[in-house]
Amino acid sequence: MSDKQNITVLGSTGSIGVSTLDVIARHPGRFRVVALTANSRTDSLFLQCQQFEPEFAVLLDADAAQSLQQKIRDSGLATVVLHGVEALEQVSSLPQVDSVMAAIVGAAGLRPSLAAARAGKRILLANKETLVMSGGIFMDAVRDNGAELLPIDSEHNAIFQSLPRDFGRGLAAVGVTRILLTASGGPFRTKPLFALENITPDQACAHPNWSMGRKISVDSASMMNKGLEIIEAHWLFAASAEQIQVVVHPQSVIHSMVEYADGSVLAQLGNPDMRTPIAYALGFPERIASGVSALDLFKIARLDFEEPDMQRFRCLGLAYQALRQGGTAPAILNAANEVAVAAFLDEKLPFLGIPSVIEHALEQVSAVPVTCLNDVQEADRLAREVASERVRAAGGGAFAPHSSLLTPH
Repeated sequence: MSDKQNITVLGSTGSIGVSTLDVIARHPGRFRVVALTANSRTDSLFLQCQQFEPEFAVLLDADAAQSLQQKIRDSGLATVVLHGVEALEQVSSLPQVDSVMAAIVGAAGLRPSLAAARAGKRILLANKETLVMSGGIFMDAVRDNGAELLPIDSEHNAIFQSLPRDFGRGLAAVGVTRILLTASGGPFRTKPLFALENITPDQACAHPNWSMGRKISVDSASMMNKGLEIIEAHWLFAASAEQIQVVVHPQSVIHSMVEYADGSVLAQLGNPDMRTPIAYALGFPERIASGVSALDLFKIARLDFEEPDMQRFRCLGLAYQALRQGGTAPAILNAANEVAVAAFLDEKLPFLGIPSVIEHALEQVSAVPVTCLNDVQEADRLAREVASERVRAAGGGAFAPHSSLLTPH
């Protein structure tokens, strides 16, 4: 490894990617950006290329890549422009790359994250779907290839910080009884249930504490993000569904906690800013400056905790169900959620239709054991078909405002 840590940032124009580059820019002598990738945001990626001068820039979209190539050529930069999923895998496994920030949202982040694991890289994992869809395959790849996995989700990063370093021996072996996964409760925690029938995408994306992309903001409003995090925690920390408890904590100051056999509970606290877990992972095992202001406990004054309302947050129960079912059930859950959230953002599905679409997919698509990535991809494909059909049916009144959406079918 060179004096500088060489980094590929997958999803560099998204909120996690931008925060990662903000931290990197604070430590010019410590990090070097080798590759930056985006879906189609040519202008944003070009500006990042001008600032960080990476060896490679990757766009999923071929036309966007051609546009970026022209901008790069005109500017005199030496950055090589590539496109497509194979290019994402390539820059995730380059010999000169030490660390990969895996921050592509959705199922698209699976293959490059897996490529990084198989190449034995240090993986800073911000992509939930990699573990949700193919946790067993991914964790095997990490172990078998000597890769290193550092979670970026604020909750999992907090748990990682609160566990002993040898937790890989098993939670019981290190005296851990429970993982307490905190959740803000999102923007609708106290809103009357009947009022959720007419929620708009803009309302769902207005998170009270965090600044995030639209898809993850909707997941936070439905608490599916916490459901996905339950499944992630299962794989990251070898925790059973019974060992993971969700705790609603509206202030988002305690990012998660670990309960020990002696009655101790260790918590990680901080201001709600993703640069803290990003800096922790970038500098690990050292602590480096993140740009986040210090926590003012006197200003906060109080910390509140509630049990989650499982009627209000049906997605949470569906995630527990998928985890207990195992196999491809979490991939079915994730795929159906992606379809439902996209339909909601396009105003083709009401907010309360999201859990109903997911539940329908879990009922209609049979979960099978995961033996290879094809099992996951086939489950993903089938779930998207079933969920899309259900969304189309919504246009015909299947999700009328006063249907029984507030209670599980």
